[in-house]
Amino acid sequence: MDDRFPAIAEQLLLIEGELRQQGWWDEASPNAEALSSVEPFSVDTLDFHQWLQWIFLVRMKQILEQDLPLPNASGILEMAEMAYADQSQKSLGLRAALKKFDQLITDAR
Repeated sequence: MDDRFPAIAEQLLLIEGELRQQGWWDEASPNAEALSSVEPFSVDTLDFHQWLQWIFLVRMKQILEQDLPLPNASGILEMAEMAYADQSQKSLGLRAALKKFDQLITDAR
């Protein structure tokens, strides 16, 4: 198991908490077509918060639970800054959690 797994798991919980706190957590899943987008961040079918909830968090939890290799790089904060450019104050906590996630991914093992 990668040494970063516990810290990454904690960041995933913080990201989920921020999504819920800001009202960006959906109870119903998008349809299968929306979830099967091949575009980066599913920009053609999902809002960024939906991508975080239904693609990113699900995939990262699978990686941790199945002890799979972590990605080599992460640029999620950059996308969040674009997605929430008009909501910079409201998204501050989420962006901080995503920044820490990016740092954990890029940190040497």
